[in-house]
Amino acid sequence: MFFPDDIWLDVLLRGTILTIIALLFVVFTIRIVGLRSLSKMTNFDFVSTVATGSLLASAATVSEWPAFVQCLVAIVFLFAGQFVLAKMRKGTDDIENVLSNKPRLLMRDGVMNEEALKAARVTKSDVIAKLRESNALDFDKVRAVILESTGDISVLHGDHFDDRLLENVRGFDD
Repeated sequence: MFFPDDIWLDVLLRGTILTIIALLFVVFTIRIVGLRSLSKMTNFDFVSTVATGSLLASAATVSEWPAFVQCLVAIVFLFAGQFVLAKMRKGTDDIENVLSNKPRLLMRDGVMNEEALKAARVTKSDVIAKLRESNALDFDKVRAVILESTGDISVLHGDHFDDRLLENVRGFDD
């Protein structure tokens, strides 16, 4: 591609140059589309982020220019698709419901919801690990544990709690 007579020099320079170009391209594209393109707000966001990383890695290792350009074009269309879906999601609840999982209440006021744990395929030991991670010191002060739509687990603990924090959480407002 760069040095057809010296394979090692070609591989070294190609890997370096293509990686730099592709990385700068992704950074530039994110600057245009916005930081939301790296969010995990919906399933599509997460998949887009992983796919972008994969395409970036592919762009850095291609041996032909058309394959490199194809990776960059795919990245642009991933970001464009994500941008359009974010706009559509903002406009209607139907699209929001299709693209986003509803958060699930796993624990409330120190009591684990066995049914919710089973439905979410989360174990008690997973929840307890998250409680330790969030420095929860007393089960009775754990106000809520929520499996977020992103797959993250949020732990809300303390003396005071506002129920508005559980709006649209499955198991609270059902």
